[in-house]
Amino acid sequence: MKTKLNDDRNLLFDWACKGLKYFMLTLIGFAIALVISRVFGASTIVQMLLDLSVWEWLLRIAVFIFCFFAVAIIYESSR
Repeated sequence: MKTKLNDDRNLLFDWACKGLKYFMLTLIGFAIALVISRVFGASTIVQMLLDLSVWEWLLRIAVFIFCFFAVAIIYESSR
């Protein structure tokens, strides 16, 4: 039985996973804030969350994280 396992974790892939985790937590936070502000009638917060520029930035971040994953996967497969 092997007692020494070689754990060559890819740092780039770890960063991509952390980025995806925090991006998903941000989206869940936006959804919770949207639901709570709709329930309590805070229309200014709803308008801020539904603004087009917020969703454009979220889309840009999602594309960046996807590209980050692609680079990490290509790097790992070439190793």
